[in-house]
Amino acid sequence: MTGPAAAAIDWAALTDAAQEVMRRAYAPYSDFPVGVAGLADDGRVVVGCNVENASYGLGLCAECGMVSALHATGGGRLVAVACVDGAGQSLLPCGRCRQLLWEHGGADLLVLTAAGARPMAELLPAAFSREDLER
Repeated sequence: MTGPAAAAIDWAALTDAAQEVMRRAYAPYSDFPVGVAGLADDGRVVVGCNVENASYGLGLCAECGMVSALHATGGGRLVAVACVDGAGQSLLPCGRCRQLLWEHGGADLLVLTAAGARPMAELLPAAFSREDLER
């Protein structure tokens, strides 16, 4: 996505924050550290890194930590997210995390990809949301 919304985001700063927190990831089993940084609607930058567990299915994705940090520091909505792998390259969130991002940023949340910023509506089309529960 190009245009005013994507252009107003300091993607370099978000990527730098994601790369910095990625270095603190706990990934002794997969050796696949992940870092993520999100811009909240009030201007805060919140970060998260993956935390693995010897019981593999109980590992926490970086996005889980970021959303927890969002709420622990005042809540709000995410407007932009940059996620990186161990080499510092853009990484698309997994399916579970796309659902998590949808819940806390919605269809217009911008996610940085190798091809540029894309809205969640493209990354998770026909998403399940709160509105589905209210029917």
